[in-house]
Amino acid sequence: MIDLKQITRPLTYANYRTLIDDLLKEGKVTGQEQRADLTEYTRLNVARMNRVEKQAIIQEQLNHAIQEIQEPQNWIVITEGWCGDAAQLVPLIHKMAELNKNIQLTLVLRDENLWLMDQFLTNGKSRSIPKLIALNANSEVIWHWGPRPIAAQELINELTSNATDMELLKEKLHGWYAKDRTNSAQQELLELLKA
Repeated sequence: MIDLKQITRPLTYANYRTLIDDLLKEGKVTGQEQRADLTEYTRLNVARMNRVEKQAIIQEQLNHAIQEIQEPQNWIVITEGWCGDAAQLVPLIHKMAELNKNIQLTLVLRDENLWLMDQFLTNGKSRSIPKLIALNANSEVIWHWGPRPIAAQELINELTSNATDMELLKEKLHGWYAKDRTNSAQQELLELLKA
């Protein structure tokens, strides 16, 4: 069970996008760390989010599964503006949530909500984002997903085992996302909704 009252600064998707844009105008980013590389990643991520917003099309089966949700759900996404995976996935999750009035989407910044993040660590140790947590009306966890599709994680595992430098890894990962066009994420989320 998640106590939603404990969430620091819950955001709508529109508020999240505005926050990122406003911080960038000041040369800042979301989160505790303020570094030039994070600012540059955030600038790139704005373009990525814009692209996903325009190009992502919800698959018919996923659309149907979302329409089948009859009871209220709260989808919580743990994210940060500098995160490349979040830039590729959060706009998709937003599009999904918009398809059913029973889904309320709330975005939360990881670094402001570590108490929540630490309940959904990747492999029990990593604060990897984004994380999507679906709650029922009683704030009980129905399912959770993230930080990235399995195929993207396999690519990262392969690249890191071959000691690829981080910039090349990011380039290959975002190339994968561009080719995949959210299809892998949609299939995985469909399976969770059907279950």
